[in-house]
Amino acid sequence: MSHPSYRINQFIKSQEVRLLREDGTQFGLVSKEQALAEAAKLHVDAVEIAPLATPPVVKLIDYKKFLYQLAKKEQAAKASAKKVDLKEIRLTPFMAQNDFSIKIGRAQGFLTDGHKVRITVKFVGRQLTHKEFGPQMLDRAVTALEKLAVIDQPGKWVGRQFIATLTPTKKLVTKT
Repeated sequence: MSHPSYRINQFIKSQEVRLLREDGTQFGLVSKEQALAEAAKLHVDAVEIAPLATPPVVKLIDYKKFLYQLAKKEQAAKASAKKVDLKEIRLTPFMAQNDFSIKIGRAQGFLTDGHKVRITVKFVGRQLTHKEFGPQMLDRAVTALEKLAVIDQPGKWVGRQFIATLTPTKKLVTKT
């Protein structure tokens, strides 16, 4: 976690600053010397938290505590960010309708949760002599999921597997 460098105490360049107490309440517009004197009186640092404001905003707080609070905010923001996973469903070229329906139902659940879905049609043994069923099975799956997703990567052969990736449509992701 790299933080931008903050000017503290005597390194503050501006001669007039807007001073805040540790709890965030305003102290007012003061000179740099008054801000440093107030910081020394309270045994804390004067930390320039908004250098681009006019005048710059300086907070009276222990610098280590300030960095700790920033790290906690960053961590909370990272935890609240939604992570999109790539989920996979595996089909076979000659699977029964009920098995297919169950797999499609699972894919629908993944898509409504906002995850990407990789559909893999896996060929085993003699099934490879009928490669034309891979794109057909994939088309069936994509057609069943077309209300929830769009094709991110169209179907392609990877070894004995025919693979495509679907991305949930935007309107679904905003609801969740």
